[in-house]
Amino acid sequence: MTPRLDSSLAWKTATRLVATNRDMLMAIAGVFFLLPGLAFTIFVPEPQMAPGTPPGKMMEIMAEAWTSSLPLLIVVTLLQMAGTVTMLIVMTDPQRPTVAQAISRGFRALGPYMLAQLIVGGAIGMAFLVLVSAAALTGVQAIGAIVILAAFVAMIWCSLRMALVAPVLAIEAERNPVQALRRSWALTQGNSGRLLAFFVLLGVVFAVVYGLAMMLVGVVLVLTTGGELQRVLTAAVSSAITSGALVYFIAILAAVYRQLAGPPTAEIRSVFD
Repeated sequence: MTPRLDSSLAWKTATRLVATNRDMLMAIAGVFFLLPGLAFTIFVPEPQMAPGTPPGKMMEIMAEAWTSSLPLLIVVTLLQMAGTVTMLIVMTDPQRPTVAQAISRGFRALGPYMLAQLIVGGAIGMAFLVLVSAAALTGVQAIGAIVILAAFVAMIWCSLRMALVAPVLAIEAERNPVQALRRSWALTQGNSGRLLAFFVLLGVVFAVVYGLAMMLVGVVLVLTTGGELQRVLTAAVSSAITSGALVYFIAILAAVYRQLAGPPTAEIRSVFD
């Protein structure tokens, strides 16, 4: 029988994992999330659009900004992926590895993690391209709109089914990206709707907290600073809040994995209980 996800239990387990490993998680989050995110925000500012800029010109400016920032974005993404696996190892390994040991194992899992994401992204992108091209051949706009909507829903569904790839790589030490994808697919069977509702709720809570915090910080910084210093401090606060949210989200992935993977061994149980 497929286990049913208990989101309340997952949240309680996640908060306990964060509290138990707070010091190590803060250090890892600073290296893999906060500093890269801050660097990206500072060195890749948002493109400036003059009032009345035509839509075509706006798209051109956005495309240029995206192209120029792509190398740094790739580096930041890879660091965050390695940090995700590293945190999962810290929170779930009963052997209690040091930060250095966890980071080393996190980077060893980076290759399979990256390949798994490329497989999923490539498959979804190819399917989207084929469906949209087929719809375009009909010449009916309504069909094209329906196909795009269906592809978007399918993309979300596939992302939910693959949400536990990182815990599989970290906790089960799986290094075959295809097997990791299959394992995540099997673990999430019958729980896509619950995962979606849980993640949407978490997203709404984060958006509210983030919005209120940045509004308060913005008022304080406007009254006390200005210019480049204000931009840097705003970016630092934003990166810190986002990093904290990522820590809890990764802990939630560990907690969800714990529920859906079934009864753990005695050693693993001691980590979660």
